[in-house]
Amino acid sequence: MTSETVTGSDYGNLVRDHLLRVEQQNASALDDVAELVLASVLADGMVLTAGAGHSLAAVAETFYRAGGLACVRPVYHPELLPMHGAISSTAAERRSGLAAEVLRDTGLAAHDVLFVFSTSGVNPYPVELAIQAVDAGCPVVAVTSVAASALAPRRAGTTLAEVATVVLDNVVPPGDSTYPVDEPVTAAISTVATAFLWNLLMVRLFDKAAEQNVHLPLWRSANVEGGDAANADLLRHYQTRVPQLG
Repeated sequence: MTSETVTGSDYGNLVRDHLLRVEQQNASALDDVAELVLASVLADGMVLTAGAGHSLAAVAETFYRAGGLACVRPVYHPELLPMHGAISSTAAERRSGLAAEVLRDTGLAAHDVLFVFSTSGVNPYPVELAIQAVDAGCPVVAVTSVAASALAPRRAGTTLAEVATVVLDNVVPPGDSTYPVDEPVTAAISTVATAFLWNLLMVRLFDKAAEQNVHLPLWRSANVEGGDAANADLLRHYQTRVPQLG
């Protein structure tokens, strides 16, 4: 689809085209990540998910979600959330040392997997998260934009994609905006693309687990009949390891 043909009424097609590219470009990497996560589940490990700013929307997508993994532990600090202060959240992501603070009590191990969501992938917080996890022997999945990282200022000296174990590319253009196509100024696509990637992973993971007769620890919606009862065992098993389950 060319910029000459795209109008507001075509925006849905623009998004669908983008998601198709995301799916095609990550086919092999998604299989690798599904294997990592399945191995973690089999070892009774944890899937840790982290991000800053609007990438925290992706972290929310992974946690305590109907149909989602119960072995997910979100890793974050209130300063990173724009609703607690937009300017201060940007400053926090650029501050060296915060990653060490939020990882301090997680007990990262080789049987865990850390997902770091950061479309730009260049600020100290996401980069240092990945470096420290790799140093601890924990595999790191970067969910980022290779194109955006290539043009963003390297505030941490390297990029998330360069230090991660596996990269999932959300194919987001530099600046995130997608519309109008010739001079994009609105319609950021990172949240949609990243949520799509996560759920593509969940589908791959489910299929691989089924092939091996592995029962995945999946949440049920609390708003359907039997949901609370179905979740009770998962809460008992994970609540001591996931403080955010309350």
